[in-house]
Amino acid sequence: MDHRQCAAEILSALGGKDNLVSAAHCATRLRLVIADNSRVQKSVLEDIDGVKGVFEAAGQLQVIIGTGTVNKVYAEFISIAGVEAASKDDVKKAAASKAPWYKRAIKTLGDIFVPIIPAIVATGLLNGILGGLSKAKPSLAGSDLFALLNIFSNAALVFLPILIAISAAKIFGGNIYLGAVVGMIMIHPDLVNAWSAGGGAETSTLWSWFGLWNIQNTGYQGHVIPVIIAVLMLCTIEKWLHKRVPETFDLFVTPLVSVLVTSFFTMTVIGPVFSQIETWVLDGAKWLIALPLGLGSFIMGGVYAPTVVAGVHHMYNAIELAMIADNGQNTWMPIATAANVAQGAAALAVALKTRSRKLRSMALPASLSAFMGITEPAIFGVNVRYGKPLIAGMAGGACGAMAASVMKVYATANGVTGLFGFLITTECFFGYLITIIVSFAAAFGISWILFKDEKSEKDSSSEKPAPSTKNSNSEAEKPSADTLPQTSYDDSCVYSPISGTIVAMKNVPDETFATEILGKGAAVAPSEGKVIAPADGEVSTMFDTNHAIGLTLDNGMDVLIHIGLNTVELNGNGFTGHVKEGDRIRRGQTLITFDKSFIESKGYNTITPIIITNADDFAEINQASDGKIDFLGKLLETKKG
Repeated sequence: MDHRQCAAEILSALGGKDNLVSAAHCATRLRLVIADNSRVQKSVLEDIDGVKGVFEAAGQLQVIIGTGTVNKVYAEFISIAGVEAASKDDVKKAAASKAPWYKRAIKTLGDIFVPIIPAIVATGLLNGILGGLSKAKPSLAGSDLFALLNIFSNAALVFLPILIAISAAKIFGGNIYLGAVVGMIMIHPDLVNAWSAGGGAETSTLWSWFGLWNIQNTGYQGHVIPVIIAVLMLCTIEKWLHKRVPETFDLFVTPLVSVLVTSFFTMTVIGPVFSQIETWVLDGAKWLIALPLGLGSFIMGGVYAPTVVAGVHHMYNAIELAMIADNGQNTWMPIATAANVAQGAAALAVALKTRSRKLRSMALPASLSAFMGITEPAIFGVNVRYGKPLIAGMAGGACGAMAASVMKVYATANGVTGLFGFLITTECFFGYLITIIVSFAAAFGISWILFKDEKSEKDSSSEKPAPSTKNSNSEAEKPSADTLPQTSYDDSCVYSPISGTIVAMKNVPDETFATEILGKGAAVAPSEGKVIAPADGEVSTMFDTNHAIGLTLDNGMDVLIHIGLNTVELNGNGFTGHVKEGDRIRRGQTLITFDKSFIESKGYNTITPIIITNADDFAEINQASDGKIDFLGKLLETKKG
């Protein structure tokens, strides 16, 4: 393959270098951002020698080349195009900049809130537990221990503007400590606490605009939008000054002017104006939920799942936090719970009705995850794929949300839904329980009726039995480099480098892998964060982000192990490589370890495709087993040809 010729033809089919905004690559594909997609000749791209597929995702044009080759084509590509190599983050930012303004705004809101959710969840759960304990034992509320724990439980809410300011400054590219200063100013103890002012505490004039508009000396405890707008202004001024102030004076002038100007406008314009806008939004949400017979909640419970699919559901965090700050009652959370439980119930109906072990092995854990508040596996892995379960989940979510509204269910914190939500709904325990039951029953029943299993009885009877998982949970029984069953090794097979549940490649929610463009194989939903060598061989490719590794095995197979989907975007965070390119490896040797919980907390699917990239050298490649698999269990069987 002529890598330079391939790169030149790709650039030409894209419409030339003037149509290229940004370019990067990952383990298998070029990730490109194009100025005008209408100029791209997709059919020409797909016919180029070396290009295995082309598709668009997340605002990027992704050209699939293959492991071990994509880096060489990329090097030639940026040389011919005359552009600098971009990082994956650069490409993501370039792609995001092409989205409509409202999508960019919602994405930004999500990016700000996601990092601080653990802090809110931790204190929110404690607040819910304390509320339940004080009701069960009223005398506890007057104890010193309760007073101490109460400080712990509301700390995140009291200092929320500072948390938001730090996160926003990081997203907007400013100094996070200057952002924190702005957040501190907005809740300075010399200002009257916003909650006290709301309760009738006396305030005075902080600033007057010509006697026509008097600004009161009130803090912004519990506010969200004014803080974000203020920090956006801070970062804009800071970056502008950095470009214009001489380096000699930059350290002194830039922070001083940035904080002074931002703080003045925040306390006299941004704060009063945007806090009023925030109040209108909050009043609108409350009005919607309070519609007669729970009609508004019915609508929101139904459309909640599609907003998850669209990736805009993080905007609800602002509404929930504002509700808690207003009167301590988060009535939005039960709507989210109804929608999440319903999607899990719809997926559970699929799991119990299908005769396909492969689908069941994916749908069952996905449904359980949804009951805990994490719906993406159920929505994307099952419900969206089959369509009717998604509709059933939307219907169930609508019914459950209506029930919650009628019974006036609310939470005392946010960031938690599903079964764990009982910890923050102690004051509405039975109402919350009924919400879950209604959501589950409606979604499960509708999904059971609508879902038609495509698998025939013949296909079902021909399935191979799942391999034994005896002792699979015992660390002592897992094979290591020193205790391998060498006598049972078959060099015509690929043994699993990871422990977990097998997922057929066609069910992997990524077009590149699902269509087997890179080669045939199977995937594993990992049960733990370790990848071992499936056979003796050599590390042919070790990616600097440690999220993928290419192996050339002594039996002639070229194998790509790709941990998770789109995990290249984590830039190596959560992954630790234990070998390097060119190293000799032996069967059972640890190659990569990864933090499964961390990766999933960032919203990434950890399904790991294992692909034979030189599949053309084999007449036949088949999945060897279904269900759960331990390290070095038989994953793929091949036949030479």
